Amino acid sequence: MFIAGNWKMYKGPREAGAFCRALREADLGGVDVAVCPPFVSLADAVQVLAGTEIGVFAQNCHWEAEGAFTGEVSAPMLRELGVYGTIVGHSERRQLFGETDEKVARRADAALERGLHVIACVGETEAEREAGETEAVLRRQVSVLHEDDNLVVAYEPVWAIGTGRTATPEMAQEAHAFVKSLLDVPVLYGGSVKAENAAELAAQPDVDGALVGGASLDVESFAAICRAAAPHS
Repeated sequence: MFIAGNWKMYKGPREAGAFCRALREADLGGVDVAVCPPFVSLADAVQVLAGTEIGVFAQNCHWEAEGAFTGEVSAPMLRELGVYGTIVGHSERRQLFGETDEKVARRADAALERGLHVIACVGETEAEREAGETEAVLRRQVSVLHEDDNLVVAYEPVWAIGTGRTATPEMAQEAHAFVKSLLDVPVLYGGSVKAENAAELAAQPDVDGALVGGASLDVESFAAICRAAAPHS
C-alpha cells in the first residue's frame, strides 16, 4: 500500500522541514509513504527525511534534460537533489496549464529513463462521467503511458479533487480495474481522500494506495490516512 501526499502550492522550505521532522516521528502504519512538496521545498524535505523510508517526489518534471524552458525543472536536476520520483499529469496541470496526454507521456518517459519513480495521474471530469465517457477518457490517457517497474498510475476523478466529494469504493474499484486492464501497474486513488474513507477505499482489491491532496498538509491527518489504509491481517 502506497500513500503519497501532494502538497500542491503549499509549504515553503521552513514549513516543509518542520512537517517532515514531525512526519519522521509519526506512526504511519507500515505503509509506503511519499511527500510531494513544491520545487523550492524539495531540498529541505530530502535533507530531513534522509535515512528514513519516506520518499520525496516532485510535482512535475520536464522531458528535456536541459534547455531554454523557463520555469521548468528536469529529471537530472531532481536526481541531483536526491528526489525519489515525480508526479506527472495532475488534473490541475492538465486543466490550468494546458498539459496534453502527449506532454504527460513525454514527462513520464523522461523521468523513468533517468531512474525516477513516476505517479502519472488520469481521470475524468464530471461532464465526461455524466456523458458515460469515463472509460474512453481513461483509455486515451493511459494508452500513451509505457509500462515500467517504476510507474504508478493515480486515478483521480476530477470532480472529486478538492471538492469534498469522493468516488464510492465501488466506483473507484471499477475505474482501477479498468486501468489495470490497460496497463499492468499499481493504481492509487486520489480525490478528497481522508482518514474517514481511506480504509474503505484501500480495501478494494484493485486500489493500491492513495494520492492525498488537502488532507496531506497536516501531519496528524496524513498519518491517520496512512494508518487507516494499512493492510490488516
